[in-house]
Amino acid sequence: MLHTMRKLGAALAIVFMAAGALYADGLAQGLDKQGQPDLKSAGPLAFGSDGVLFVGDPQGAAIFAIDTGDRSETSSRGPLTVEKVDAKIASLLGTTPDKILINDMAVNPASGTAYFSVSRGRGPDAAPAIVRIDTTGKLSDLSLEKVKYARAELPNAPGKDAKDRRGNSQRQESITDLAYINGRVLVAGLSNEEFASKLRSIPFPFKATDAGASIEIYHASHGKFETHSPVRTFAPYNLAGQEYLLAAYTCTPLVKIPLSALEPGEKVKGTTIAELGNRNRPLDMVVYQKDGHDWLLMANSSRGVMKIPTEGFENAEGLAKRVSDKAGVDYETIEGLQGVQHLDKDDKDRALLLVRSESGQLNLQTVELP
Repeated sequence: MLHTMRKLGAALAIVFMAAGALYADGLAQGLDKQGQPDLKSAGPLAFGSDGVLFVGDPQGAAIFAIDTGDRSETSSRGPLTVEKVDAKIASLLGTTPDKILINDMAVNPASGTAYFSVSRGRGPDAAPAIVRIDTTGKLSDLSLEKVKYARAELPNAPGKDAKDRRGNSQRQESITDLAYINGRVLVAGLSNEEFASKLRSIPFPFKATDAGASIEIYHASHGKFETHSPVRTFAPYNLAGQEYLLAAYTCTPLVKIPLSALEPGEKVKGTTIAELGNRNRPLDMVVYQKDGHDWLLMANSSRGVMKIPTEGFENAEGLAKRVSDKAGVDYETIEGLQGVQHLDKDDKDRALLLVRSESGQLNLQTVELP
């Protein structure tokens, strides 16, 4: 009997080890390379499951999926505050705060660890780095020397020397935001085509990357249709059982776009459901639930943090005439949230914010979702 129990225990141990290996290799099954990813830059970030981090590389016009090894499940964690986080990241990278740019931030929903895409230096030749801060405030760099990863190249990105009419790099806008949902990586940015604004829906594991769908919107504060302005930030959202992207543009149209329309080569017209104010650039947005309602929370460069009720989005009519300032769905500005540069959900009740103080330093802090 004892011998039989030992055999059964050994068999169960093998089963559990195999199950653990499958779990650890869940989304990571799509990572077909091992070594050092050839990142030219580190831009927009998004998490999948199983510790897989998606990194947009605008200079390289590519999307990387990287196994961070960060799979620890954390059911509860306290609020996080890290002052002068830019100085601490710069010190970790062997430089000073004025020599780095923090391009994006994403929280691993399982562990609560925050990841930052960083440029060490300025301009197109800046060295990319990924830095993480765990729930205790400990900083570390994500070593990319021997990692599992996958790469998808964008076939029609703007050329490396392409400029817009103001002299800004269009290559840097090849990837402006990304997200992972239901086995697909959604990517916003510009292409080298006449209808330059693109949304791509790339299946993961990566195979061939298509040309993406061209996006046209009516920019009511400009009084015209636009096809050359990229989506700056977006969030997936379900409206009446259909998946949409809620997308925000500079100056500041809010648009809904059906996910099902994002077929390769299609020209898709988004529905502009709001103009949220000009002379402004949206930075980050998240969708959350509170008090039985769904809300959209959006950080902006010059108009603060907006709390927007999603009720009515489904039937909201598209703006079709020029407006002088604001129109469409309404919003509330959260006065207590000033200087927010990036935000992401920490859990269902809280958000993690990267905030620039009046003195100019960057601080990391957890807040209750408003």
